[in-house]
Amino acid sequence: MKKLSVKQKNWLLASHVAFGGIWFGTALCMVLIALSNRQASNGDELYAVNSVLKRLDDWVIIPAATLSLMTGGLLCWLTIWGFFKHYWVITKWVATVTLIVTGTIWLGPWVNQMTAISEAERLQALQNPIYVFDQKAMLVGSIIQTLCVLAIIGISVLKPWGRRKLKVQSETPVTNS
Repeated sequence: MKKLSVKQKNWLLASHVAFGGIWFGTALCMVLIALSNRQASNGDELYAVNSVLKRLDDWVIIPAATLSLMTGGLLCWLTIWGFFKHYWVITKWVATVTLIVTGTIWLGPWVNQMTAISEAERLQALQNPIYVFDQKAMLVGSIIQTLCVLAIIGISVLKPWGRRKLKVQSETPVTNS
């Protein structure tokens, strides 16, 4: 496969960095909004905050995380970095896929359920044990996700572990004894 020119690589890299930054910034905003969600004074406010969290998740976090993964994959495929040549690339792949999977399995459903409960029950949602669990779990999960995305960005910049040492198989003649 033909590798990218320097200009093409830079555009792809800029896109990758932008999507990672959008993911991080939105995750951080969701943490701050979720913290304010704990002090809602009426049912409409509670539902509005949950609705904002849901929209940020559906319309910003999911696309940014997906596009970050896709641009990262293209950078691995179309540049000299490769998928398995560097420990830092492998770490970023594992961390990114893990965050996307855990967000899909837990964070997204918690936000969706919080929104549905607060829409139906308004301020009484704060007395619903399912809502209370989802609210706390989503806050803790969002903090963890935000810190992990920040760590991924740090790994991208620092490239701390360098290149893997790959074993080269030497061809030795086989002798029949």
